[in-house]
Amino acid sequence: MIESILRLAINRRYLVLSLLLVIIGVGMWSFQKLPIDAVPDITNVQVQINTSAPGYSPLEAEQRVTFPIETALAGLPKLSHTRSLSRYGLSQVTVIFEEGTDIYFARNLINARLAAIKGVIPSGLEPEMGPISTGLGEIFMYTVQASPDAKMSNGEPYTAIALREIQDWIIKPQLAQVKGVIEVNSIGGYNKQYHITPDPEKLLFHRVSFEDVSDALRKNNDNRGAGYIEKSGQQVLVRSIGQLATIDQILNIVIKKNNEIPVKIGDVASVGIGKELRTGAATRNGIETVLGTTMMLIGENSRTVALEVEQKLGEIQQSLPKGVTAEAVYDRTTLVDKAIGTVTKNLVEGAILVIVVLFLLLGNLRAALITAAVIPLSMLMTITGMVKTGVSANLMSLGALDFGLIVDGAVIIVENSVRRLAEAQHNGYRQNLKERLNTVYEATSEVIRPSLFGVLIITVVYIPIFTLTGVEGKMFHPMAATVVMALISAMILSVTLVPAAIAVFMKGKISEKESVVISSTKSVYKPLLKMALKFRWGIVLFSTFLMGYSLWLATTLGTEFVPQLNEGDITVQALRIPSTGLEQSVEMQEVLEQRIKAFSEVDKVFSRIGTAEVATDPMPPSIADIFVILKPRKDWYDPKKPKSELVEEMEDALKNIPGNNYEFTQPIQMRFNELISGVRADLGIKVFGDDLDQLLLTAKDILNIVKTIDGAADVRMEQVTGVPSLSVISKRDALGRYGLSVVELQDWVAAAIGGESAGIMYEGDRRFELVVRLPEQIRTDIDGLKFLPIPLDDGSYVPLDEVAELKSESLPKTN
Repeated sequence: MIESILRLAINRRYLVLSLLLVIIGVGMWSFQKLPIDAVPDITNVQVQINTSAPGYSPLEAEQRVTFPIETALAGLPKLSHTRSLSRYGLSQVTVIFEEGTDIYFARNLINARLAAIKGVIPSGLEPEMGPISTGLGEIFMYTVQASPDAKMSNGEPYTAIALREIQDWIIKPQLAQVKGVIEVNSIGGYNKQYHITPDPEKLLFHRVSFEDVSDALRKNNDNRGAGYIEKSGQQVLVRSIGQLATIDQILNIVIKKNNEIPVKIGDVASVGIGKELRTGAATRNGIETVLGTTMMLIGENSRTVALEVEQKLGEIQQSLPKGVTAEAVYDRTTLVDKAIGTVTKNLVEGAILVIVVLFLLLGNLRAALITAAVIPLSMLMTITGMVKTGVSANLMSLGALDFGLIVDGAVIIVENSVRRLAEAQHNGYRQNLKERLNTVYEATSEVIRPSLFGVLIITVVYIPIFTLTGVEGKMFHPMAATVVMALISAMILSVTLVPAAIAVFMKGKISEKESVVISSTKSVYKPLLKMALKFRWGIVLFSTFLMGYSLWLATTLGTEFVPQLNEGDITVQALRIPSTGLEQSVEMQEVLEQRIKAFSEVDKVFSRIGTAEVATDPMPPSIADIFVILKPRKDWYDPKKPKSELVEEMEDALKNIPGNNYEFTQPIQMRFNELISGVRADLGIKVFGDDLDQLLLTAKDILNIVKTIDGAADVRMEQVTGVPSLSVISKRDALGRYGLSVVELQDWVAAAIGGESAGIMYEGDRRFELVVRLPEQIRTDIDGLKFLPIPLDDGSYVPLDEVAELKSESLPKTN
C-alpha cells in the first residue's frame, strides 16, 4: 500500500503539490477558530445547586435543604459523587459527574430531580443551578467607581446604592449580550430597595400590625387588564392602573379605618430608599467599590470573549453618567497573551534552529527547503485537528511540540533521495524525466518503512497518556493529542508531499558532498571513537557507575504533578474569626489593601468579601479574596526580583496587622483548587462525622502533625465555630395564654428584624423591592428588642420577652 501511495504521489506530483493550497487555506481558517487559553481546563464535570434560605442557620440549612437535595440526587446516571456546603442563609450542593458526561445532559437530569423534590424542602425556597462555567470561567473583572466631584441628578455625591444600580441596570444587561458570556456576577454596594419602616409606638396607637402594612402595600400596587371595548370600529384596551410610582403614593396608601378615620402608611411609618441586608462587599485600593465578574460559557475561547467584553465595556462607558467609570481590574487576555507569547517564541526559535541545522547538515539548499516546509505544513494540519477535536492552544498542548521529531522522517527521505540522484549523475550522465522519477521512487521506498516506523514508535509512546483519567487526563490529554496529531501529519506529508516535492524541484545538476560541519565533526569524532574502542571496558564501567549514581540522585529529587504556572498576579486570602461582620471586614480590608498598595511592584489591588449575588464562590463575611495585580516587570524597581521574594515581603508586611491569617496563591490556581476539591489549598484534609466537638479535636491533631512535615507552608485549620447568634426561643405556654402561635411569633420577628418583601416598584425597566421592617436604630438594638410590642387579636400587645426568650449563643459557621 505504501508503494502505491508513493507511486501516486510522484506520478501526480503537481496535484499533490496543489493540495498545499488546501492545507494552507483550511489551516489558516482553523487558526482563527482555535480556542486559546493559558492552561488546560482541568475542572471536572460538575453542576452547582444554590438555594437561598434567608434566616436559616447552617444546621437548619443542612437539615432542611442540603440533605434532602443530596439524598434526592443519589442514583443519577453517570453520577460520581456530591459535596455540599451549608452556611447561614445558603445551601450549596456540588454534583460531580463522570468524565465525558455532557454538561447539558447532566443539567437536564438535575433539573428533573429538583422539580420532584420541591415538596420536600421548605416552601418558598427555590434551588437554582449555577452558571454553565468552569474554573477558567472568570475571565474579566471590573470595578464601578465615581470620582469625588461626581454628582447624582439630585446634586448629591454618588452612593454605594447608586453605583450598584448602574452596575445592575446599565452595565450588566449589556455585557450579558456578549457572545460567550454566561453570567455577569455582581458584588459590592447595595441593592436599591424602598424601605417602609413602621414605628412600633405608632403601630400600637393606631392598632396596626406589620402584616396590615404589608397587606396594604400588596393590595395597592398592581396594574390589571380588563379586556377591550369595540367602539366605532376600533378596539379600545381597558386597563386598571394601580402601580405605585413614587414615595408619596406609598405614604398615602390607606391601611385601615379607625372610627371612620383612615390610617395611612405615612401615619405609622417612614418611607425612603434603603439598603439591602447584603452578603458580600468589594473594595479597591482601600476604597469600597462595586465589582463585576464576567463568566465565560464552557467551551468558549477565553481570549476572544475577554477581548469582546473589554471592547463592549468601552462602549458602555460612553453611556454612563458623568464622573462614573467602569474600569477593568483583571483581564484573562493578559495572561493568555503572555502564555501564548512564550509558546510562540519557543516554537519559532525551535523551528529556526531546526531549519538552520538542516541547511548546515544536508548541504543542499533545495533539499533543506523541502524538509523545512514540513514544519509549517504539519503545524497547520495539527491546528485543524485541534479545532475538530476541541483541544485548546495552551502551554501544555503547544509547549510539548518538538520540530526535530516532526522532520525526522522527512530528513531521512530527502537525504537518501539526494544521495541516489547524485549517484545517478556520476560521469556527467543526465537522467530523463522517467528515470529521475523512478530514482526518487526507489530512494523513497528504500527508507520509507524505517522512517515511518521511527515516527510511529515515537507516536505510540504517547498513547498510554490517553488512559489517564480525572485531573491528570484533563491536564495531559491535550499535550498527547497535539503531539500525536503533529507526528501523524508529518507522516502523511513524508509519504505524499515530500516525494512529490523532490520529484518537482530536485532536477538539474545535483551534487552530494559533506558540509563543513559534518567534516569537522567527523575529524573530532573519529579519534574519540578509536580511543573508546581501545579502552572499552573502562568506558563500560564508568558508564555503569554514572548510571547508578544518576539513579540514586533521582531518588533525592522532589516530585511535583506539574510545574506551577506563574500567572503574573497574586491572590491573598484573608481569614478572620468567624464572628467578624461584613462592615468590620470592609474596614479591615481597607487597611490591608493600603499596605499592599504601598509595594512599588503593585499596580492595583481589589478584593471580594463574602458571597456575591450568584453564589458560585460562597464565603462568609469573615473571609476575603484579595487580588494583587502586579505591574509589568520592566516597571519594577528590580526587574530580576523573583515573585516568591515579593510574596515573602508581602507576608512579612501583613503579618503585623492584627486579626488576620493569610494564604497566598494565584487567581486561576485558587479557583481550580476550590472547584475540584472544595478547598482552596493545594492539599486539603477533610474529617467527617456527626460530633462537631470530636471533629475539632481530631482536626487539631491532624494540624499539629501536618505542621511538622518538611515543605508544608500556610498550614491552617478552618474555623467552624464561633458565629454569634441571637435565638428567639418561643415560650409555648405563654404564647397559648395570649392566643398566639409559634408561626405568628416567627413571622413577626422575621418581618420586624429581617424585613418582609411587600411587592415591587418599577422605574422603567428597573425593578426594586418594597421591604417592610423596623427602623435601623431599633432593629440593631439587641438589648431593646425584648421590649418590642407583639400585637394581639384584641388590639392590645405584649412585650417580646413575655412570650419568648432572647438567647445569645455560638453556632457552627458551616456544615
